[in-house]
Amino acid sequence: MSSPGTGFGASANCVSTTVAVFWPHRTHDLDVFLSLGQGYIALDEIGRPIGSAMYFKMGSDFAMCGMMVTTPRLQALGAGRRLLRRILKDCEGRDLRLSATKSGYWLYESAGFEPVSTIRQQQGIACPIHLPEPVAGLALRPLTASDREAIHALDRHAYGATRPEVLDVMLDLSSGVVVERDGAVCGHAMMRPFGKGIVIGPVVAENDRMAMQLCAPLIQQCEGRFVRLDTPQQSEHFKVFLSAAGLGVFDTVTEMRMGPFRRATDAAQIYGLVAHSLG
Repeated sequence: MSSPGTGFGASANCVSTTVAVFWPHRTHDLDVFLSLGQGYIALDEIGRPIGSAMYFKMGSDFAMCGMMVTTPRLQALGAGRRLLRRILKDCEGRDLRLSATKSGYWLYESAGFEPVSTIRQQQGIACPIHLPEPVAGLALRPLTASDREAIHALDRHAYGATRPEVLDVMLDLSSGVVVERDGAVCGHAMMRPFGKGIVIGPVVAENDRMAMQLCAPLIQQCEGRFVRLDTPQQSEHFKVFLSAAGLGVFDTVTEMRMGPFRRATDAAQIYGLVAHSLG
């Protein structure tokens, strides 16, 4: 078992494992994760990558676990458990969160993770949509570099931990919009190239109407292209809105935690993840 490190070799190893489980990540997507986190690659007896696990430290007391992959032929042989033990040891003393696939759920539960909520992976070819009616008191405009501090503050509340490095990378890779109330930024949405097309996220909003006002112009810009948005929100209203725009529910994963519940349930909330591995 070895550290992923950075650079072409690490990316190539991660590509091999993600391809084996049909994840859509491209090399440039994996390079972003490798630049933000630490972790391990499991190799077989002749040096072939058979699994990976990473963690992303956020603040002094929290970490997100991600890129937890074990090739199907070795899932029953304990490679995933060994990788997870390494991650838990490295993150000792931190609260943890991860997105569990159906095949990985039993492993994380046995290690002490508790389920939080279902995350819906909504994706498809973006359809023509009409922009929703403007929400009274909110002004929508393009995101600019001067919004960085406001976005950090909103995300800190919504996410439940500080992750300025993640947000700064996303801001450099993304375009997006914000909404203001009385001149103050109170919600935002970004989009960037990812996998087979475009991913919308992070999205932070106070309610469904604000989230739809933020997401609609981004979806409209992507008409005819493959778009994905991963949301932890359980709202049927938001789900139907995305489905009507061509982003139907493709799959679900379970958000799990070790430590106290941190995600905000009022005011600014996460409506779209950065990625499953980053929350």
